[in-house]
Amino acid sequence: MIRRSRRSLAATLVALAGLIACALVATSAVQLLLGERPVLDYDAVAAGLDATRWEALPVAIGGGVLAAVGLVVLLAAVLPGRALVLPLSGGGSAPVKAGASRRSITGSLRSAAESADGVEAAKVRLRWRSVTAKVRGSRLAADDVATQVRRAMEDQLDRIAPARRPRVKVRVRSTA
Repeated sequence: MIRRSRRSLAATLVALAGLIACALVATSAVQLLLGERPVLDYDAVAAGLDATRWEALPVAIGGGVLAAVGLVVLLAAVLPGRALVLPLSGGGSAPVKAGASRRSITGSLRSAAESADGVEAAKVRLRWRSVTAKVRGSRLAADDVATQVRRAMEDQLDRIAPARRPRVKVRVRSTA
């Protein structure tokens, strides 16, 4: 059970671009039906496009930009998003369908890192294969602090029991 983030930003941008294009065309069509001067003059657009050559620099730049935007939107739609809920292991022979949110795991690991002796503050970043803790400590022995933080975070990971256990990395910065 891995719940992934929605691609709402990419979908919103594509929908907004489509809405703007449809509104512009509909407004121009209504203005033509009413006999008024349209916002989008089809004859002027057609004349401008007819005068433009395929070899022109603006055509190449516009085509490249449109191709890049299309590729980004396509990749955003096809590639999986970041997991919001990470699966937990059952610990036994039967598979357990349970998960924990990325935010709760990160908060729990940050609390474990801050509980180590000599740690003033900790920032924890959870990735797919690793969890990195950047801690600030007042003690001079950075190796001792790193060992304690790593041990505390690994104990917390044992309690959480994620299906895929990340490697623990600790970086200590002394404030003294």
